[in-house]
Amino acid sequence: MPKSEAAEREDWTAHLAREEARYREGEERLADAASAAGADADARQRQLTRLGNAAGGAGLSLLMLGRREQAAEWLARAAERYRESFRDAPPGSWGRPIGAIKALVLADDWAGAEDAARWALGTNPGEADSPIGRYAAALALLVLERDEEARLHADAVRIRDDFPSDIGDALAFLAAQDVMGYTTAIESVLKSFETREEYLEDLPVADTVLVLQALAERRHMAAELSSPLLP
Repeated sequence: MPKSEAAEREDWTAHLAREEARYREGEERLADAASAAGADADARQRQLTRLGNAAGGAGLSLLMLGRREQAAEWLARAAERYRESFRDAPPGSWGRPIGAIKALVLADDWAGAEDAARWALGTNPGEADSPIGRYAAALALLVLERDEEARLHADAVRIRDDFPSDIGDALAFLAAQDVMGYTTAIESVLKSFETREEYLEDLPVADTVLVLQALAERRHMAAELSSPLLP
């Protein structure tokens, strides 16, 4: 039986409180580590990533509650933490640039997203062997509206066995401005979120769909979607 609107709001209010608490606790641990002699750079970058995840979780919770201005503040904080963490992250940590770009797109901060995209491209994700690196490159290039270049990276990941083909398809169809292809692909991405059992930060929200839809909206090709996992 579907939940009532009041029950869903209560759930998201609880999610928000949890993520805010995680962030506060993480800040305290980060401050403690910074004051300790011989602070461990690897421990710091991992803690910064956890802070990014918590801030992003708070932002997503606020989006689901319809509180967009407050969501934007938390999402900007997430992007900042992801960028901070990247300096000391292990090679191939492309999730950090992806997280920063996605957070700023979700915040509707396109100037910030473009800055993050240029920074991400400066780390050379398109030269990576991993599909996540090529995904980071495609996403950054789409934000910058360099669609022909984005299509090369999207085409590279959509045929790989170790990357979700529907996300690769959505990226490629966005770059090609193929409305019908994009609609089919984004519906598949949404279905994959609806059928999964685990979510980042335990938050049942289709954040990748929201990001792709924001990019599609700028190209006047967003699909009409409805789901409990979307605001």
